[in-house]
Amino acid sequence: MKIVALLGSPRPEGNTAVLARSFLNACQSQGAAVETHFLNKMSYRGCQACMSCKTKTEACILEDDMTPVYEAIRQADIVVLVSPVYFGDLSGQLKTAFDRFYAYLDPNFASRLPAGKQGVFILTQGSPKEEEYNDIFGRYAGFLQWLNFQQCHLIRACGLMGPGEVKDRPEALQQAVDVAQAVMARP
Repeated sequence: MKIVALLGSPRPEGNTAVLARSFLNACQSQGAAVETHFLNKMSYRGCQACMSCKTKTEACILEDDMTPVYEAIRQADIVVLVSPVYFGDLSGQLKTAFDRFYAYLDPNFASRLPAGKQGVFILTQGSPKEEEYNDIFGRYAGFLQWLNFQQCHLIRACGLMGPGEVKDRPEALQQAVDVAQAVMARP
């Protein structure tokens, strides 16, 4: 099983990174190969709306640090998208990378990705209110389903303000392990 993770937090030891590590370690212990991309350290631009991926090529024409990520996602069985909630949505780092997934759609807006992938979202937020920002997962999971993802899973922790606070939330860490077991059990 091949897993590609895109970490969208600027904090390498922040809450989302801790949850992602818990999830990814649980997957690795079951034999998964994991490739992680820390987006804040990468150099890439947002979609330029040039439409080249629909008219001239079958991939994004931008040559930057996202270029190898495209092929890694194409070959992955599981794609993990990791982000704190900033201003009611994904972090800018992950949103910019996600917008580049537009290149996975052909000129007829059908997916160029092979069917059957699983998506995992790991989201943390400062607000303790679970009803706040609960629309994020459904919105982005819908886009992944359009890209032929078979199933999407959510790991979410609310009420986390300081970096690393999730380490004191065993239920959140266990949720990451439980989702890892679920995705690894799928054929």
